[in-house]
Amino acid sequence: MSDQVRTAGQTTTPDGHSDLSGEPPEPLVGYYRQMALIRAFELRAAEMYTKAKIGGYCHLNLGEEATVVGLMAALCPTDYLFATYREHGYALARGVPAERVMAELFGKATGTSGGWGGSMHLFDADLRLLGGYGIVGGQIPLATGAALAISYRAEPGERAEAVMCLIGDGATNIGAFHESLNLAAIWHLPIVYVIVNNGLGMGTPVSASSAEPELYRRGCAYRMPGTRVDGNDVLAVRDAAAGALDRARSERRPSILEAVCYRLRGHSVVDPARYRTKEETDRLRSLDPLPQFRSQLITAGILDGEEASRIDTDAEQAVSAAVAFAEDSPFPGQDQLFARTYATPVPNTSTSLPGEPLDCGPDQSDRTG
Repeated sequence: MSDQVRTAGQTTTPDGHSDLSGEPPEPLVGYYRQMALIRAFELRAAEMYTKAKIGGYCHLNLGEEATVVGLMAALCPTDYLFATYREHGYALARGVPAERVMAELFGKATGTSGGWGGSMHLFDADLRLLGGYGIVGGQIPLATGAALAISYRAEPGERAEAVMCLIGDGATNIGAFHESLNLAAIWHLPIVYVIVNNGLGMGTPVSASSAEPELYRRGCAYRMPGTRVDGNDVLAVRDAAAGALDRARSERRPSILEAVCYRLRGHSVVDPARYRTKEETDRLRSLDPLPQFRSQLITAGILDGEEASRIDTDAEQAVSAAVAFAEDSPFPGQDQLFARTYATPVPNTSTSLPGEPLDCGPDQSDRTG
């Protein structure tokens, strides 16, 4: 039932990356802007945690930026997203202003959840981001239920709603994962289960915790199609996700998409990742998707070095502004200051291009996985 592919609908260069020729340059630059913003945001979040500005748990998307941006580029505004607790980058790429995300990490009233959720519980109903979930796999039954609701209230079609449910590799071993996939297959639900496989469930390698380490194959027991894609390739991820979402919308056919990528830090900001050897750490840094995509864009003549550096600087400045906004924002319960803060709209510093990544254009249905 599963078809393993590295890139979906993309020709590749000799070094294995998706070929950029034939791609309009503006969205590609937009993807790099988003990846740069996520990288700058997560580096600053780690810094703010060490300064005790952020409490609780904090899990970063460092090294997973291509997967994040590729997945969000495939979503339509009408699609629903359920995330894991490693969701800062997804909120940013979905269009949540960096100020509101940082304010939530700071526990401030101007955050996405009013300061009550923190790092693991970002939520924006207007953008149909229906939460990050601190319980491992807690989002899976809820996302499946949302897909069931969609199947009741609307007919399938190219413009129908769909659900994307993000899952970490460790969550594929819990009962709710299998129960949800079984029901989704039986009831023909419009949902795509995306396994973000960074190789480690906390500090345990996938090969040590799963008898089938190629996790997209888990759907075979439920006759559910699956695809494995290079999570360091933003275009491959985008097109594989778009194809899976198209099938969910038009055919009510659930599927699994496994994106293989690598986090460059520990499980959380307090994890020193001593379970990795120096050789493994060096190897993963050589696969860092951000400099790889930057180099691709420069080689293709889409950006030059000066333009790329300016994008990096803009991202850092946007994150600095987000930190300043979060520090100046009130804590929940400071009603008078809270009201005064909200009298002035929160500026939207999202680096998304108009219509990207949320716009689902008429050519979306032509993408295949």
